[in-house]
Amino acid sequence: QVQLVESGGGLVQPGGSLRLSCAASGSIFNIYVMGWYRQAPGKQRELVAISTRGGATNYADSVKGRFTISRDNAKNTVFLQMNNLKPEDTAVYYCIADSNWGQGTQVTVSS
Repeated sequence: QVQLVESGGGLVQPGGSLRLSCAASGSIFNIYVMGWYRQAPGKQRELVAISTRGGATNYADSVKGRFTISRDNAKNTVFLQMNNLKPEDTAVYYCIADSNWGQGTQVTVSS
């Protein structure tokens, strides 16, 4: 079993920044993919950003240039730096580590 603990969500004004963190623990062995998905009310869950163990990254077009994913393989932790946040970024953000999912953390962008 792999446990994922997310932190860093909250309420922020448009144009603001947040940094999400996710730490994996438990039965871990060379996690290959870590990243983030999000689900807004009434919408399907969508990819935000993912990172492979070797450093390759992939971003949703809607967040390119605003969000940056990074990870610390030694600590099995992944981060998502979110800048210039927009109301449409409001969603529950889920951490993933290979096939494992976190519980989600709420991000609300509103004035």
